[in-house]
Amino acid sequence: MLKIQRFVCNPYQENTYVVSDETQECVIIDCGVYFDDERLSLIEYINGNGLTPKHLLCTHGHFDHCMGIDTVYYEYRLRPELSKKDEFLMKHMDDQAMYFLGMEYDRDTPPVGNYLSPDDIIEFGSHRLKVIATPGHTPGGITFYCEEEKVAFTGDTLFQMSIGRTDFEGGDDAAMRHTLKEVIGKLPADTTIWSGHGPKTTIGDELRMNPYLR
Repeated sequence: MLKIQRFVCNPYQENTYVVSDETQECVIIDCGVYFDDERLSLIEYINGNGLTPKHLLCTHGHFDHCMGIDTVYYEYRLRPELSKKDEFLMKHMDDQAMYFLGMEYDRDTPPVGNYLSPDDIIEFGSHRLKVIATPGHTPGGITFYCEEEKVAFTGDTLFQMSIGRTDFEGGDDAAMRHTLKEVIGKLPADTTIWSGHGPKTTIGDELRMNPYLR
């Protein structure tokens, strides 16, 4: 059974996830830890629970979801894995930080370790995450889906009662509409959605109440 630990991080209140199972292997999804106490909390959780990180996964390349990838790289020697279509965003996190927050971002950005493509399988412990292409918020947005346990990590594609913006660089409203109707909206209704911001929800609840999925 999966254990999902959420850390709410950085000025954007981004959700960073550590997902583990009974084997003590884990993956880290959207590592946005930025402040020193956030970085320490992540490391203390992983080490204190005897976890072995196997993958550093990114649903997309926006800086608020990648601010902590250097911490994971230097602590566990894992490189980020994401869609090649979003690499241009990760390479310019300093520009994003200045544009959105007026702040300097001077941390090293580790090189990409693996480019993820639709239908790739991420294995850790006794579990598998399927890579699903969910463009719209960014060109290379992806969702990590565990069919066995009916959970999906959607990044900034779907939130409780809302969706990700498409007016940033690389955003595409038509692609987002297709993603929501033909991809995300087709997942089983009892799938739990762990979003990039805000609380968890389910596909069923969003199909009933989210105006963007109607």
